[in-house]
Amino acid sequence: MNTRILGTDGPTVSHLGLGLMGMSDLYGPADDAESIATVHAALDAGITLLDTGDFYGMGHNELLLRDALRGRNRDNAVISVKFGALRDALGGWSGYDGRPEAVKNFLAYSLRRLGTDHIDIYRPARLDPDVPVEETVGAIAEMVQAGLVRHIGLSEVGAETLRRAQAVHPIADLQIEYSLISRGIEDEILPTARELGIGITAYGVLSRGLISGHFTSDRKLAANDFRGISPRFQGENLDRNLALVEALRRIAEAKGATVAQIAIAWVAAQGQDIVPLVGARRRVRLSEALGAETVALTEADLAVIEQAVPAGSAAGARYAAPLMNHLDSER
Repeated sequence: MNTRILGTDGPTVSHLGLGLMGMSDLYGPADDAESIATVHAALDAGITLLDTGDFYGMGHNELLLRDALRGRNRDNAVISVKFGALRDALGGWSGYDGRPEAVKNFLAYSLRRLGTDHIDIYRPARLDPDVPVEETVGAIAEMVQAGLVRHIGLSEVGAETLRRAQAVHPIADLQIEYSLISRGIEDEILPTARELGIGITAYGVLSRGLISGHFTSDRKLAANDFRGISPRFQGENLDRNLALVEALRRIAEAKGATVAQIAIAWVAAQGQDIVPLVGARRRVRLSEALGAETVALTEADLAVIEQAVPAGSAAGARYAAPLMNHLDSER
């Protein structure tokens, strides 16, 4: 698999990364055996970037990744971990903690659950509004000096926060939602990241399955599937968004590709400093996503895609209002 470098001083990673969240949380039931088999298939295909969070399934996701990496060469995996989200025993959310002492506490537990002596990229999941980003990044920098963390990342922060963080310690990458229908970073955040030499790991490249080509208006979601409260999956918003998918499907068919492959290839085509994260939970979906690497989009193709799915054409916000309030990137 082709590789890309995250930022000026970041690690070399695979052209595509694998996001593990759905294997433990927020998208309905998942099967551990199939999840582990999917991670193995990803590693065998050359994917090195594996993205998790200590709060995905309240630790389950990290334990799952540990099991998946057992017997594998640890050096072939670039493990990216998000931390800081606070949850209760019922899965509820109660804020974020970016205090230096909390950073070190979260890290200690992640290292134990993952069964590793270091984490390759460590990042707060969201900006703690009560803690200056300089303090949070400074605490991670101490862990870099201690050899417990290799690189520092951020998630869903705005341009000003990027600048403040970079002044404390080099930031390898910003993990942020970026897709054909989520293009807000293009205005200020992406140019700032490029100015500072910070890479982008793009999650939500298929907008939680919405633009995968597989989602239908009559699909029944599990009670714990957070798409059930996501504005883009509701009523008329869903109908309008699926109409965009059909326009994309016609382009995909002309290219001999699937809708998902076109959507992933579009993100990858936006720059060598961008690494799409695919959230495949099953090998069949991973196999489809891997096919995006062979989809070459010409300037003419990109223009046709832009006409079919122009910036700002999606109906509904990317998160429900209470969750949008936690996004420094949206302020």
